Amino acid sequence: MLPYGRQSIDESDIDAVAAVLRSDWLTTGPALWAFEQDIARIAGVADPAVGVTSGTAALHTAYAGLGVGPGDEVITTPLTFFATATMAMWQGARVVFADVCEDTGNLDPVAVKDAMTSRTAVVAGVDFAGHPIDAAPLADVAHSGGALLLEDAAHSIAGSLDGIPVGSLADVTTFSFFPTKNLTTAEGGALVSTNAEILERARHFKGIGYTRDEAKLLSEPDGPWYYEVHGLGVNYRLPDVLAALGSNQLLRVAAFKARRQEIHQRYNEGLAGIDVLRLPATRAGADPMWHLYPLRIVDGRRRELFDHLRANGIGVQVNYIPVHHQQIFAELGWRRGQFPVAETYSAQEISLPMFPGLADADVDRVIDLVREFVGA
Repeated sequence: MLPYGRQSIDESDIDAVAAVLRSDWLTTGPALWAFEQDIARIAGVADPAVGVTSGTAALHTAYAGLGVGPGDEVITTPLTFFATATMAMWQGARVVFADVCEDTGNLDPVAVKDAMTSRTAVVAGVDFAGHPIDAAPLADVAHSGGALLLEDAAHSIAGSLDGIPVGSLADVTTFSFFPTKNLTTAEGGALVSTNAEILERARHFKGIGYTRDEAKLLSEPDGPWYYEVHGLGVNYRLPDVLAALGSNQLLRVAAFKARRQEIHQRYNEGLAGIDVLRLPATRAGADPMWHLYPLRIVDGRRRELFDHLRANGIGVQVNYIPVHHQQIFAELGWRRGQFPVAETYSAQEISLPMFPGLADADVDRVIDLVREFVGA
């Protein structure tokens, strides 16, 4: 079976991990600090990133850093992995959904404006498939209502919009380094911010909520073992072993991006001009880091195309089931049909194989099978 996504590991990655295993620091050491600085550089921000154990942990930590709590509302897209929404709920917030743009599948600024209330604390956009959010209009809507903008960039590290790197477009940006993502730490994630106070709160939260920093202690320490707990936190610390893998992957991220763009273009050329297919859009000024190739089939036969490709050894996927269709949100009053653009996009979408190690011959085989199915 040809997978729809796969990690890209070479001997230099293995050597980087082995070097940490032979060192004195398996966690909370110099490799993590180096990785956090590496992420900040690619994101175009001044302060080091906060490395965490997953993209989901990055979202949770970001909401905590943003100060989200009971009584707050977080507006987000229904066309995402559900963690974008549920991690806000862990902080006590009410999740409010807004519809997406038909071409990119990204959060629609007009729909967000209509959903804003005096309780909106955060607008959380998602870079669906790797295409950056409409950052400027979303930021304008959020900031004019006293809210902040979070960019869930699990799909899009190393992308940019109008020359600005993903990581510098929003108040806070989160990344995921799961094996199928654009670079991997096996499991892991990170967040960056243009606001040092948000970062400090985030770092405190993911570090179990305690400190040994003498400048922050409220009482006189009675020894070098002394620490204080100033707030609730969790243990989302990314081990040095995984951070070293991430830093080494970043050395090849430009090559990963270039190959993903080649594959994306090959699909575009091979599937162009077929009435029942809708190819992914790229807006002017966007330089996506393509994580997915989200093909849409508009004649209602997505399940049949899915089965046809799987039966021929092609590991396609669907991204995503609309979040508000899940029972947890149905119990909160959300209903099917409320977000027709996102629901139509989801019903038509099928993610074709996309990873740097994918051979041209495999791309062509996928194209031929799709064309065979639609009779093109």
